[in-house]
Amino acid sequence: MKSTLFILSALTLVLVFTSVVLGQPPNFPHDPDQAPISGGLGLLAAAGGAYAWKKLRSKKAD
Repeated sequence: MKSTLFILSALTLVLVFTSVVLGQPPNFPHDPDQAPISGGLGLLAAAGGAYAWKKLRSKKAD
């Protein structure tokens, strides 16, 4: 009798829990703000590209 009562109460608890969990609408946060890529990062990228081009040119000349 005790095992039957335990099984029934556990089953009831599982059914109530799943109905509460599945009844909630998804609440996703808003999209994150994008990081601005401003002039400083663009200048660094251009300087790195120019440095790489210079190295490749000097390597080709040797």
